[in-house]
Amino acid sequence: MTTTRPLDKIAAGLAFLLGLVTILAALGSQYLGGLQPCELCLEQRLAYYWGLPILGLVLLLWNRLPRPVWYLAMAIVTLIFVWSTYMGAFHAGVEWGFWPGPTACSGLGESFSLDALDNLQPVIGCDVVQFRFLGLSLAGYNALISLAMVGLLVAAMALQWRRSRPAT
Repeated sequence: MTTTRPLDKIAAGLAFLLGLVTILAALGSQYLGGLQPCELCLEQRLAYYWGLPILGLVLLLWNRLPRPVWYLAMAIVTLIFVWSTYMGAFHAGVEWGFWPGPTACSGLGESFSLDALDNLQPVIGCDVVQFRFLGLSLAGYNALISLAMVGLLVAAMALQWRRSRPAT
């Protein structure tokens, strides 16, 4: 007898793998590829740093979590990646010049001291695109990937709800 994984867990697992590959690619592009992230790039990574560990725990404890806790954790992860979708789209809009980015990405900020000249790090503007593929920047791809993850997570919740409903 073969056992098959339920589609809800497969969808959540795919979302996890997609997120893991994405954050590893972002880190690889920085540390191996030499692309320097701007402030918005770093902020977009927060969704992966927070969302993936929570989703990983949900996957590990899949059948042991009380159903309300499972739904709450999945909803939290989904909302984290909704925020990531927004941040990616916002950053892509800054890169295309649709709206201005934060001052941390484009200026010296509120205060500047000459003592800080000793510790200067390269500042990458949030409106500077260091890499495009098929016309999209990495921020644009983050928006699309995050949106795909949201879709997979919503599908997992819908499939779980459908599977756990009493038959009529």
